[in-house]
Amino acid sequence: MSGSYRDLKAWQKSIELVLEVYTCTRTFPRDELYGLANQLRRAAVSVPSNIAEGKGRSSDKEFVLFLHHARGSVCEVETQLTMANRLGYLTQSETDRLVGRASEVAKIVNGLINSLKPGDSTAAT
Repeated sequence: MSGSYRDLKAWQKSIELVLEVYTCTRTFPRDELYGLANQLRRAAVSVPSNIAEGKGRSSDKEFVLFLHHARGSVCEVETQLTMANRLGYLTQSETDRLVGRASEVAKIVNGLINSLKPGDSTAAT
């Protein structure tokens, strides 16, 4: 698969997720600045970072490993959004929107993983 990580839909959508997570965590209580807000931001940032790092590796096998890390980070984001909602830091509407965005990223990453499996000649972006 040629091209830059910046060309990947998975990377582009995950950057959008990061921006939304940063925006929503600005309203968290100050005492959460180094708690849940930080954890949520770090997990969100990890998604496009792993996609980019994996794309920069020398083989599809290594890329897939990093895509699995990215997918795991999406699961962390979804879990932490649920916690933020239950703690009253996010409304149900905000949570649904962000979890929906995270789920979309996860589906795209899954498609990319599947496209890179040996024997599959199609390449998802």
